[in-house]
Amino acid sequence: MELIKRIKQAEAEAQQIIEQAKAEAVGQAEQARHQRRGLLEEAERRRKKAIQDAVSRGRAQAQQEINDLRARAENHRRQIRQKAESKMAPAAARVMDYLAGENHT
Repeated sequence: MELIKRIKQAEAEAQQIIEQAKAEAVGQAEQARHQRRGLLEEAERRRKKAIQDAVSRGRAQAQQEINDLRARAENHRRQIRQKAESKMAPAAARVMDYLAGENHT
């Protein structure tokens, strides 16, 4: 009788251990899902920030290139203007000489 009582008690304890293990497994699985979800959300935030940073750097680089190109274009225009102005006075003098020579002939 005592042996049967102990066996039933052992079975009840085993069943309780099994139920407790199942509950712990469910809790751990839920915790793992929650942790994975958090990691995925953090990865998504990092990805979006990396994209925003890359876009921001790209815009800054593009703006710098625009400014550099504008400065180079302005320098080029200035050089062309200086060359044209340096040739304008002698050309105008030749035209005036030519016209003055025509008037006298």
